[in-house]
Amino acid sequence: MKKPKIILPTESEEAQINAGIVADPDNPEWSSSDFQKAKPVKEFFDAKAFENLVSLKRKPGERGPQKSALKERITIRLSPDVVDRFRATGPGWQTRVDEALADWLSAHSPDELSV
Repeated sequence: MKKPKIILPTESEEAQINAGIVADPDNPEWSSSDFQKAKPVKEFFDAKAFENLVSLKRKPGERGPQKSALKERITIRLSPDVVDRFRATGPGWQTRVDEALADWLSAHSPDELSV
């Protein structure tokens, strides 16, 4: 596996970083004794609580559980052309299908609908 290339800050960038550290009394730069006194986060939680905390981390792009079912999951058959055109619009295409159907329904009164 190729190691990532580390790009160090320029002298000017380093000076800006250090000036920011000095200007922030609530978050001072750590000394070597601060690092020696530091403890891992997991020491502040019991083992089960720490596992729960770690398990809350999601992978990038992963969504959490739905709080409440706002929409009904169904199976519907649509022509491939319709599905392809909506999918081509990118993420959220199913929501756009829902919006298109809602728009159609608002334009047609229930009396005009035929089965």
